[in-house]
Amino acid sequence: MSKQKLELTWIGKNKRPRLEPRILLEDPARSYHAAHRVTEHDIFDNRLIFGDNLLALKALEQEFTGKVKCVFIDPPYNTGSAFTHYDDGLEHSIWLGLMRDRLEIIRRLLSDDGSLWITIDDNEAHYLKVLCDEVFGRANFVANVVWEKSDSPRMDAEFFSARHDHVLVFAKTLTSLKLNKSQQNDDELPSHYDKTDEEGRRYYLKPLRAMGQADRRVDRPSMFYPLTAPDGSQVLPRKQDGSDGRWRWGNEKVEQESQRIEWVKGRNDWTPYFRIFADMQAGRPPETIWFHGDVGSNRTSKAEVKGLFPDQTAFGTPKPEGLLRRVIELATNPNDLVLDSFAGSGTTGAVAHKMGRRWIMVELGEHCHTHIIPRLQKVIDGTDPGGITGAVNWQGGGGFRYYRLAPSLIVNDRWGNSVINPDYNAAQLAEALCKLEGFSYVPSETRWWQHGHSSERDFIYVTTQNLSAEQLQALSDEVGGEQSLLICCAAFHGVTAARAAERWPNLTLKKIPKMVLARCEWGHDDYSLNVANLPIAAPVPLETMLSPGRGKGVNTNTAIPEQGTLFEVPS
Repeated sequence: MSKQKLELTWIGKNKRPRLEPRILLEDPARSYHAAHRVTEHDIFDNRLIFGDNLLALKALEQEFTGKVKCVFIDPPYNTGSAFTHYDDGLEHSIWLGLMRDRLEIIRRLLSDDGSLWITIDDNEAHYLKVLCDEVFGRANFVANVVWEKSDSPRMDAEFFSARHDHVLVFAKTLTSLKLNKSQQNDDELPSHYDKTDEEGRRYYLKPLRAMGQADRRVDRPSMFYPLTAPDGSQVLPRKQDGSDGRWRWGNEKVEQESQRIEWVKGRNDWTPYFRIFADMQAGRPPETIWFHGDVGSNRTSKAEVKGLFPDQTAFGTPKPEGLLRRVIELATNPNDLVLDSFAGSGTTGAVAHKMGRRWIMVELGEHCHTHIIPRLQKVIDGTDPGGITGAVNWQGGGGFRYYRLAPSLIVNDRWGNSVINPDYNAAQLAEALCKLEGFSYVPSETRWWQHGHSSERDFIYVTTQNLSAEQLQALSDEVGGEQSLLICCAAFHGVTAARAAERWPNLTLKKIPKMVLARCEWGHDDYSLNVANLPIAAPVPLETMLSPGRGKGVNTNTAIPEQGTLFEVPS
């Protein structure tokens, strides 16, 4: 008897897709970068990927496993509502299976100190929480945040007027997670922080001349020296009675902290002060209720998108920039990597960009081109005045690269034979086979046979040629006895595979496409959460449906049998 465990079960749970690890192809015409650097911290290597998000996550796995600090996703809520940009009416258990497949890859992409944040409503929140417990481990659950998504009640509600959504938070490894403190709002600061610098930071001024005990020149002679005022005059730390005082800082610190010094012109003389900034990071632990007045509501987000695209139909379910700002502030630091595989209208990338984080977004819908790209262009150009732009003093800069998923590597020819996709050129084929075989695609500029490596001494060579024994011997001689080479070729002749292994121990020979045929589900381009693309079960025969004990709970549209309980203790 197998070991029992408490788990969430559903029809088709044990079926997992054999995903093809596609390569990504950049389209430079859709990539976009600022004309020049705005600051030294500008980030240009962000990625916008157009394509199915499950295939895109698989495509990212080799390069980004363990490197993503924060994943934010806003998946379709499976409410049965039909939105303009999503068909959200998914059968319940299929939705769970598709979410599980994505969550498993997301977990691998997260760094050990990374975290996942998912927005969801009551329809699936509790099932999704249990599903995440299975994928991430129940011990890595962090919090269920309640976000006040609505700023007014719905008077036409039948039972309750729903005012909130959930934000489920899970850590990759709870013992490694370190969330930032909630930043204090301006109205929470003491009143003496009465000034704001050019970056929006609150501060107050304190005289640079020492005051109180030990404030005389004789107390610290080294801190009596002249400072140069804005008009070029020399200012010494004189006390009000005219006697010699001293500065609070030594000459070396004054030079190091010169940006904090602020000169104030009095009636007769200049007086130096230094800025004391409010420690906004020394706030309090984040709370689990987020009010719309702090992070925005659905009304806020729709207004933000409408402000960007006044002539287009508003995106159905955007999230406000303030909500994403809160998540990113808590979960990341500048230059950390943020991923959103349900990009929607592109809010995550826009906010991450303004906050100096690197980002990757994935979107399959055409709104990737009609909403996301124009939105990001405005952010990069500094012409997006809405959202958090003013709060973070965003001025523009940086850029992103646009990628699409490559087509399937293996297709059928007109006779039904599995062949390499003719749309692939030599470089794309080499990159695809590197990914399939676990090699990094790094073509050598000096060794024509070195397309990638898995270690300092293990290389791969991809060719569509038929290699002769003489060519294999030449390759073996070039590789040498201290290195190894995997050769992926159309065929080799003049020697058997067994004989080749004996004759050239530093070479491993594999034939393409035979070497990869059993690896993946080739030609499957769409695993999206769209009912038209779902792997619906085969119809149940009519005589079976009408037999005794049948016919109860059968959905004749999807032909999925009665689901039964979602919670079981399997034997």
